[in-house]
Amino acid sequence: MKNSSIFTLLSSLFCACLIVSNIVAGKLYAAPFGITLTTGVWLFPIVYIIGDVIPEVYGLKAARQVIWTGFLCNLVAVGIFLLTIGLPYPVYWQNQGAFEVVLGFTPRLLLASFIGYLVGTNINAVILVTMKKFTNGNLLWLRTISSTIFGEFADSALFLSIAFIGILPLNIILSMIIAQSLFKIIYEVAFTPITYFVVYYVKEKELWG
Repeated sequence: MKNSSIFTLLSSLFCACLIVSNIVAGKLYAAPFGITLTTGVWLFPIVYIIGDVIPEVYGLKAARQVIWTGFLCNLVAVGIFLLTIGLPYPVYWQNQGAFEVVLGFTPRLLLASFIGYLVGTNINAVILVTMKKFTNGNLLWLRTISSTIFGEFADSALFLSIAFIGILPLNIILSMIIAQSLFKIIYEVAFTPITYFVVYYVKEKELWG
């Protein structure tokens, strides 16, 4: 089943969104009411929605396979970015500085991103699968939202703490953790009907078809 075209599509989209979200996360977003977020919040929740669909349909083992595949793809992407930045460039090339700003991740940001991602996505998958057993496969909305609350909070708390402690004031970091976690949770709650549709569609094709 895991060799199906649907599983391949979901896994590929998961990895693509993960890589792109880490690239755009370098820009801070001035949200309404004086709230500061990283722009990655707009895309990264899609990773969690797919991260709900895969363990729900394919199980925890498949989810962990995709999580580690995403981690390795991101690692390869970062390696390529750093290699291209380090290559010699002609004197008339005027965009090296901008290129380095966008793609030149610092080791601290990379560490923060990788740790937050691995811990958060695994928490999300484990809670979703564990609650599925206790609910006999029912209450999908409760399981996806509950797993997202813990997974997203762990991810945001680890990433922002590791990345910005000693750089930004502690109260700013705490407010960013709360704001970013709430934004991602609200994002997924709003997309719950889409999660239901995708889960039902994939189950119909993979399990019932």
